Amino acid sequence: MALTVTDSNFEELLSGGKPLVIDFWAEWCGPCRMVGPIIEELAAEYEGRVNIGKVDVDNNPDVVSRFGIRNIPTILLFKDGELADKCVGVSTKAAFIERIEKLL
Repeated sequence: MALTVTDSNFEELLSGGKPLVIDFWAEWCGPCRMVGPIIEELAAEYEGRVNIGKVDVDNNPDVVSRFGIRNIPTILLFKDGELADKCVGVSTKAAFIERIEKLL
């Protein structure tokens, strides 16, 4: 299951020692609902190796503004606490796997 990422726990997850993948989404966003199940599958498949979570953009303005998120879904990928990759919009599971594998 994907982690719930919030303004209050973002830094802890970022410095957790594992690669971090975050899906910025909103309940009202149609394309986000298409990506959501893929993110959940990836969270299960990469459990223990990569932290994969979701940020509700309506409830976490600090982390949203920190990364200038203007379009959703946006997926940010971090390695060693640094932003390594970014994907905006709907993408395939295979494309996400390719990006995640580069973090490992």
